[in-house]
Amino acid sequence: MSKLLQIQHLSIAPQHQPARLLVHDVSLLVEAGKTTCVVGESGSGKSLTALSIMGLLSPQLQRLQGDIIFQGQSLAALSAEEMRQIRGCQIGMIFQEPMTSLNPVLTIGFQISEPLSVHLGLKGQALQDKVAELLTQVGIPAERANAYPDELSGGQRQRVMIAMSIACRPAMLIADEPTTALDVTVQAQILKLLDDLKHQMNMGMLLITHDFGVVADVADHVVVMFQGQIVEQGPVNTVLNRPKHPYTKALLACVPDAEGKKQLKPMDYSWLQEAASKPTPRKKTASNGKVSGVRA
Repeated sequence: MSKLLQIQHLSIAPQHQPARLLVHDVSLLVEAGKTTCVVGESGSGKSLTALSIMGLLSPQLQRLQGDIIFQGQSLAALSAEEMRQIRGCQIGMIFQEPMTSLNPVLTIGFQISEPLSVHLGLKGQALQDKVAELLTQVGIPAERANAYPDELSGGQRQRVMIAMSIACRPAMLIADEPTTALDVTVQAQILKLLDDLKHQMNMGMLLITHDFGVVADVADHVVVMFQGQIVEQGPVNTVLNRPKHPYTKALLACVPDAEGKKQLKPMDYSWLQEAASKPTPRKKTASNGKVSGVRA
């Protein structure tokens, strides 16, 4: 197992409200060549966790505790300049909403070229050739390099974001809701493209989603977040087929089946809050050495 990224006991809170934990004691692992999916509803802390890896938290937020280890190096200990050398070069990120992430007044070719010139020092014809190669790699004709974001479809804009994120062949890619607002067929194309690139480049991938269908398609390992905490994690088949936490079970109960025969159940948040607030029963060792208080 190649440990590419480790998040250890990460907690995040507003600067002026340190008791209000937005991310609480989060620990997870991303391996080289594998996909870790972080799943949960909006507001569960998924994107904040990803932004903390990139060093892009809002100034209004603070990391209260925890460490982020990338390739054996603590990112939390790096200066802003040292972090800039890693961001976009060794760790790429696909942000939510490509229409708002892309600059509307710059051509897509210029935006793809920026990390290449900043991190790799490419110029002139070599830079143009690399931009053309990246566009072709993500399924966009190279002659569209002079197009502006509003001249592209939603799927094409997402492909441009992917081209930008992999431009410097990063060791790790963070994809934050990469299929949001895309047609189902386009979603499948984007997920296949990401999976193909992961295998070609042996990248570790941290994919953030609220869609268990996406999780089933691409994940090797699943992390389920609820109200800023990890409530369950494990291999994808284990979590999807034998979920343990009430929240994971509730999420899966909201997913329709292909035949339309499954009875969907809405979230009962009052019950989930009560379940989450109950302490885990402590294991007691009897005089005979056996552990009691644990269900078989």
